Amino acid sequence: MLLRLTAILFLLQAMVAIGNTIGVSNGGPWGDWGDHQTCPPGTTARGFRLRVEGGQGGGDDTALNGIELSCADHQSFDPRAVITSTVERWGDWRGIQWCPSGQIMQRFSLKVQRPLGGFADDTAANSIRFQCSDGTVLNGDGGPWGDYGDWSDTCESGICSIITKVEKCQRGRDDTSVNDVKFTCC
Repeated sequence: MLLRLTAILFLLQAMVAIGNTIGVSNGGPWGDWGDHQTCPPGTTARGFRLRVEGGQGGGDDTALNGIELSCADHQSFDPRAVITSTVERWGDWRGIQWCPSGQIMQRFSLKVQRPLGGFADDTAANSIRFQCSDGTVLNGDGGPWGDYGDWSDTCESGICSIITKVEKCQRGRDDTSVNDVKFTCC
């Protein structure tokens, strides 16, 4: 009977770990949560790229405008799917970065400019970095403003979905675009 209870407890703990959402506490305050997208069965996030608007000089800066995950099986650099949540229109997609062969993305840290107040040019999220299962850190090539916050919890089974919090175009007022992001464990 004790062995059976132990087995049931182990299964319940495993089920709780699957589908956990990981996030960070330093995300920006503006915008709305977008669509939630998930990798196909049998794949995990192994790579990513960012849509980034460079500095606008005297114009309105937005920095990070989108995050795209490449879903692949553990040994492949050939994505079976590319997923993203809400993306804004400014900037260009940068190059893709991959975890080493056999490794998966497990946790992240977000680079965010804190709210400046007044009539300052806020950018909110500027970049992101991921840690792979072997400890390799993939640093996003995002905007220059802000600081990285603490690392999120770890998805031992890998990251399988994304949802972003994005401020839509403010029509002549200060735009920030991506403010926050959450991921779900496989």
